[in-house]
Amino acid sequence: MSSTTQSRDAAHFERIYANSEDPWNFRTSPYERAKYAATMAALQTRRFRAALEVGCSIGELTRLLTKRCDAVHGLDIAAAPLEIARLNCDDLPQVRFSQMAVPAHWPPGLYDLIMLSEVLYFLAPDDVQALAERVCQALPPNGVVVLVNWLGTSDDPATGDEAAERFIAAAAPALRLDLQQRFEQFRIDRMVNNASYTK
Repeated sequence: MSSTTQSRDAAHFERIYANSEDPWNFRTSPYERAKYAATMAALQTRRFRAALEVGCSIGELTRLLTKRCDAVHGLDIAAAPLEIARLNCDDLPQVRFSQMAVPAHWPPGLYDLIMLSEVLYFLAPDDVQALAERVCQALPPNGVVVLVNWLGTSDDPATGDEAAERFIAAAAPALRLDLQQRFEQFRIDRMVNNASYTK
């Protein structure tokens, strides 16, 4: 694990997007295509009332989520990708975007799908814990959380495995793990609100 202990801040991502509006090649990368397909498959056939996508970037996954969700609220810490996301989804009235740094900031309301795709490893351990608490509070009975994490190495606060396991532990027992899939370059973990759990 890197010695970095602070979550990545907005300035970090603004620097990345200053060099390219699509720095991770969300639109063209075979890795992204495979990841999106596996992510959508993890939703099975269920339709969701309201989805919250944390770390929506330029809105590529956001568009896909509208096929399964009545409304999608995308969050990103940086302003630059949100400008692109709004253009990318301007034909989708059920989509809205907000600039927020989670877990310090969080939108009101309940979401029966919360998507955390490649965001957890940018967070320090304490922030993963706080994010898990936010998610548990925003998820109604039988709501679903999907974690997607890259399995490569970087100088971010955690690896994908570390971040996923940290979130899973922090969210238990309020959320129950009901699917784990491991692919060559990423993993998917699905959790559901354990409606029988009460504090």
